[in-house]
Amino acid sequence: MAPQTTTDLPQIKSRIGAILRATSGNFLEQFDFFLFGFYASAIAKAFFPSTNETASLLNTFGVFWLGALMRPVGAIVLGAYIDRIGRRRGLIVTLAIMAIGTVVIAFCPSYATIGIAAPIIVLLGRLLQGFSAGVELGGVSVYLAEISTSGNRGFYTSFQSSSQQVAIFVAAIVGFVLSELMPADVVSAWGWRIPFFIGCLIIPFIFLLRRTLEETPAFLAMKKHPTASEVFASAVANWRIVVLGMMMAVLTTTTFYFVTVYTPTFGKTVLKLSTQDALLVTLLVAVTNFIWNPVGGAVSDRLGRKPVLLTIACLALVTAYPALNWLIAAPTFGKMLAVEMMFSFYFGVYSGTMLGALVEVVPAHVRTTCFSLAFALAAALFGTFTPFVSTWLIDKTGDKASPGYWLMCAASLGIIAALVIYRGGKTIAVQNAVTA
Repeated sequence: MAPQTTTDLPQIKSRIGAILRATSGNFLEQFDFFLFGFYASAIAKAFFPSTNETASLLNTFGVFWLGALMRPVGAIVLGAYIDRIGRRRGLIVTLAIMAIGTVVIAFCPSYATIGIAAPIIVLLGRLLQGFSAGVELGGVSVYLAEISTSGNRGFYTSFQSSSQQVAIFVAAIVGFVLSELMPADVVSAWGWRIPFFIGCLIIPFIFLLRRTLEETPAFLAMKKHPTASEVFASAVANWRIVVLGMMMAVLTTTTFYFVTVYTPTFGKTVLKLSTQDALLVTLLVAVTNFIWNPVGGAVSDRLGRKPVLLTIACLALVTAYPALNWLIAAPTFGKMLAVEMMFSFYFGVYSGTMLGALVEVVPAHVRTTCFSLAFALAAALFGTFTPFVSTWLIDKTGDKASPGYWLMCAASLGIIAALVIYRGGKTIAVQNAVTA
């Protein structure tokens, strides 16, 4: 036993290092995304001033969503590049584009300083971030799947999502400390930029980590790497798998953006809780998200993807609205924490399962493109649209629990996708599964 343990230890360390290097870019993306959502009110005042606070906030979330519309474009263009040129080189390119978008937003002057140019520059920064994010998550997921050990693919790919939770945790801590050290009006005026500057400072370190990535054995073993035109043609030919993959990923993206990006705004503007309370809930959610993701991946490795996906989606369908309705009836920190913990459980277990499932159903030779496109569509059409839809629903219906309907819609799509993909006990694309 001892010799075996000694032999395996370097391999374990090597795989842990590969996971950390691959997921480092996810940290930057989600760090910035969370900050954009948390400081939405301050960003709205800085770049989208309006006499109507709701209109200003909707403009901000609208820009947040427009950036997400670039995800499918990035998934196709950069996905084809990664499938053709390699996982390692592709992930370095996506990080560079993401870094540029982050710097642009952090240093953009306010509307009061440069006028209409300010919101245009912020929009361009978001478009760059969305273009990069379109393939970042897919590229990392595919990389982790291709370095995974037999029978542990779900567990390995789950760390793509877990790494994002580290970013949310760090961003929440930075925001909490900032709110303790600075008056609210100062934070709203210019203090909100400090966390974005911190994000800029960690970019060089993330580049150093990702430059040391090694190419995956699965990619190196391919006898022929498809050209860009072949990748595009294959993606079109497999449109049904892409659409079903998108439907399967919707519950992941909507619950994620609800419990992270939108929760601080929901807590402050809708429930009228303090900034510190909203941040503390988000911080704790990030911790539980980090835990539940690998749990979901590991459980699905043992029980199968279908039962886990269906169980969580059904639970979300029947509890989303009642839980929010219970919360808004008499908002307290404890009740908000309880509801967010429930959604965190749904998100983590479902996401940890879904990532492995999506890698398995897309064709191997265009794995990055098809995975990224499915996930990007889910994020663009549903996930990143969540803060905007939630704000709009509450404003139009007057029902503060109405975002629950949006989550129920996502759960319904997840149920349909799982039933179709795994009908008859086999996936519709079992021949495309990753070789175990």
